[in-house]
Amino acid sequence: MMKNLLRTAFEKRASLFEVTDAYRIVNGAADGFPGLTLDRFGDRLQGQFFGPEMLPRRREFVDAVAAMFNPACIVVKERLSRSGKSLENAPMEVAFGTRDAAVGTVREGNARFHVDLLDTVNPGLFLDMRHVRLEVEDRFRAMSGEASKKIPTLVAMRTKQQVVKCCPPACAGMTSGGPRFLNLFSYTCSFSVHARLGGAAVATNADISGKILDKGRENYALNGLDLRPGEFFRGNALEYVRWAAKKGLKFDGIVLDPPSFARFKGFNFNVREHLMPLVSECAALLNAGAFIMVSSNYSEFALDTFARDVLAAVRSVHKEARTAWKRGQDIDFAGSGATKDSCLVATLVEV
Repeated sequence: MMKNLLRTAFEKRASLFEVTDAYRIVNGAADGFPGLTLDRFGDRLQGQFFGPEMLPRRREFVDAVAAMFNPACIVVKERLSRSGKSLENAPMEVAFGTRDAAVGTVREGNARFHVDLLDTVNPGLFLDMRHVRLEVEDRFRAMSGEASKKIPTLVAMRTKQQVVKCCPPACAGMTSGGPRFLNLFSYTCSFSVHARLGGAAVATNADISGKILDKGRENYALNGLDLRPGEFFRGNALEYVRWAAKKGLKFDGIVLDPPSFARFKGFNFNVREHLMPLVSECAALLNAGAFIMVSSNYSEFALDTFARDVLAAVRSVHKEARTAWKRGQDIDFAGSGATKDSCLVATLVEV
């Protein structure tokens, strides 16, 4: 029975197999596994228990997954505490295979990314944003005139890139020519990798964590991308936006994908209160014909209302802005939005 459910869930994702080897195989009750998810990251798999329903069958589940997929390893996270609360930094166990096998690379379209299934928060790539990352690459390819060209294989340049603190360098976000991209709350810079592969001249990444930005540099190197001046800003993303506005910097695409809550020095960010004002500030950095994509995993946001509010914020600067699309998670997240652990609202606005 369990193997049949796994096989059915796997076959539902068949349309993704040529695009990527990183996707969700099981998304909870929608696939017949309440309170449980299973993600593939290349040759390794990660199972997460968000509820108690499947915990008594944990061993049976691991054995069925191992028999069906023969992975290098299976990492299991129990995201539910004994008191029933959801755990962000959940305990992890290598239930099959070795710890070394939990680290590797995955492919996504033309890009490659490093992953580590034993990372305390996320393996390094948010699977539910795949469809948006691929579109960002397509949009920059169209902007740069690369749409009909074969993507060249570039030689990785392991130049030392200075981490910027507090005050970005004068060249941050600037380039002599070509479209520019801004990736706020950039995490491991996956959006920027796709933008650069699509022909963006510069992709500026802003994130509070220097460790995370180092992982972004590793992803650049993995994809043969040189590190260009002004591409890595370690600090408050809001601070960068305001600095860029003072300098008169403009961008052809912006991705704004903040955490629901974040602590900055002297300031606590929460999406309900601060996101839409930040969208307005970002809109002022957009060139004519540019786009901004805004997304959130905050479970209280409803897609239609979220898209309406984002458009209104952009129109406070660009009166003729229009919504290109509004959507949730990609097709491998069956039943998306049914639980607080599986939700996404995203919208893209063109100006």
